[in-house]
Amino acid sequence: MQEVLHIPFKFKEKVETLAKELFYCVLETSDAQKIQLNNLKSSFFNISKGLQCGICSSKWEQFTIEIKTLKSKLQLDAEAAYNKDPAAKSIKEVYLAYPGFYAIAMYRISHILWQLDIPILPRMISEYAHGVTGTDIHPGATIGHSFFIDHATGVVIGETAVIHNNVIIFQGVTLGGIKVGKALANTKRHPTIKNNVTIYANATILGGDVEIGENSIIGANVWITKSIPENVLVMYKSDVIITDK
Repeated sequence: MQEVLHIPFKFKEKVETLAKELFYCVLETSDAQKIQLNNLKSSFFNISKGLQCGICSSKWEQFTIEIKTLKSKLQLDAEAAYNKDPAAKSIKEVYLAYPGFYAIAMYRISHILWQLDIPILPRMISEYAHGVTGTDIHPGATIGHSFFIDHATGVVIGETAVIHNNVIIFQGVTLGGIKVGKALANTKRHPTIKNNVTIYANATILGGDVEIGENSIIGANVWITKSIPENVLVMYKSDVIITDK
């Protein structure tokens, strides 16, 4: 059993503030971005020290390099939301008002930290986003370009999930593990979603060996634990009985 000597709760608010500032930083022009990253450096290292993350200068430099690549990736995510949601009136609306887009942005920031093998901090950023948007994306997940989460609330994407390009997910979707156990920590527990897949509301897809083939559509409320081929429509059929009162 691990002994917890001290839990630095006061850093939760500092991490939330850092996450917000990094989001704004990503969307800045290159010159403004450079200035803002320089301003954030001290708070970044202060948080690292407080959380005992062990962030060194080389990891900070690598982080800043990767952060500078996110603007173009987020532009593709925003365009995916605008192009695929008839309710979206402008790209600006997506940036300012879409919780799914914000959740994806926070994921992409936390994923960089995760890939740099920085502990705790990426999970704290993802949990901040979870609380704000209702979308729980583990920073270890692998997500391609032009990703769109519509309505956002209740979406869960597990640590070893792999999502390819041009995927749409609606509210309540779970990409989870079929078994739970500490012994599975280093195995692929979550599904793979191939290009151009749409997954409608409240669908549940479980298992590390499960793949959803390209161009397939997963209907609402479907429960999947086996791979699905490409170019198919999967639907849940239920009987709705309407009678006189």
